[in-house]
Amino acid sequence: MTTTSPPARALAALGHDARLSIFRTLVKAGAEGLRVGEIGLHLGLAPSTLAHHLSTLVDAGLVVQEKQGREVINRADYPAIHRVLGFLTSECCAGVSIRAAEDAA
Repeated sequence: MTTTSPPARALAALGHDARLSIFRTLVKAGAEGLRVGEIGLHLGLAPSTLAHHLSTLVDAGLVVQEKQGREVINRADYPAIHRVLGFLTSECCAGVSIRAAEDAA
């Protein structure tokens, strides 16, 4: 059984238009975050659809939720964002060797 790395899970979660829109909305909201209903109003998503996509973003480690009374505040997890960006750029400009072509020759 293979396990998916955290950056791969995060990128897979963002590969859906609705989740990407939710995530971008939370990034724009900043540290204050948004209640579930506010996200739904911004994006015009049905509550059940929104709950499904938020759950996927939480499971991928991109969104944190905090219960405040009867409300759930959703925030982008900025340290997680930085980890994903670090993963994507960790070998920036390091060069690429084309071993498969060399080995075939």
